[in-house]
Amino acid sequence: MTRTILESKTKTVVIGFDEPFCVIGERINPTGRKKLATELEAGDFTTVEKDALEQVACGATVLDINSGAVFSNKMAEDPRYADNNFVEPPLMRELIAKVQAVTDVPLCIDSSVPAALEAGLAACEGRPLLNSVTGEEERLERVLPLVKKYNVPVVAISNDDTGISEDPDVRFAVAKKIVERAADFGIPAHDIVVDPLVMPVGAMASAGRQVFTLVQRLRTELGVNTTCGASNISFGLPNRHGVNAAFLPMAIGAGMTSAIMNPVRNQEMEAIRAANLLMDHDPNSMDWIKLSKVLDAMKEGASFAEASAAAASSGGRGRRRAR
Repeated sequence: MTRTILESKTKTVVIGFDEPFCVIGERINPTGRKKLATELEAGDFTTVEKDALEQVACGATVLDINSGAVFSNKMAEDPRYADNNFVEPPLMRELIAKVQAVTDVPLCIDSSVPAALEAGLAACEGRPLLNSVTGEEERLERVLPLVKKYNVPVVAISNDDTGISEDPDVRFAVAKKIVERAADFGIPAHDIVVDPLVMPVGAMASAGRQVFTLVQRLRTELGVNTTCGASNISFGLPNRHGVNAAFLPMAIGAGMTSAIMNPVRNQEMEAIRAANLLMDHDPNSMDWIKLSKVLDAMKEGASFAEASAAAASSGGRGRRRAR
């Protein structure tokens, strides 16, 4: 069985075919979050620390750290701030330091800037997941040497120099190319976590079926773990959480082993916990029972994040298998 091992200073998380679904918390990302970007520009990491703690309490076992902030005020004063190569590396180091100070889950270092990826790798304790490499030639040549140098797993996104194809066979071929190129660097397939690219079902009716078929092929033909940006499936639709909550168990049933998502949403997390239970990845139903107590507490008026944090502080967090 394919097993991708992630580590913090004190914890190990395994992404694998026979493991509980790995929830990678997406909220430490200033893209589209103007308030967070403004805070970061001012050197304020209050929301970052709050988001880190809430996501872990709600069930994230890995946290994605994205440094793609736009510092508009500083940009007006200093043109260097218009360059992500200038902004992101030091910000990535600060974000990782702040998150590691308040929680001990493994991290996913997320940037389009190779220098920010390397800054994150140097700052991170343990064995993080690197996010990401694509099939673009320049990206392959910049990122795969970092993966090899630091001996870390990497998210492989199924687009290349021609862009994102709507043809699932093309996306599979790009994933295969990345796995083969990684092998040339001595990087094993179990350290490649493929993102087959989830298309919005509102724009492409076959998007869900495409992903399920792709995940099955990636698992059986390439032997790799998989991930996705889970909310992409519902982009542009009303009642997005209902669509996401249906999509995730179906993806898990098809063989998907992780997702980058917002865990502070009880509808999606309930669906994932139920899927783990039905896939026999929840020994003695313990995680489902613990989640049910959190959902019961919400009936008294607590938010999902508040009820989850209270359960965690009282020792009610879901248990992962011993390693």
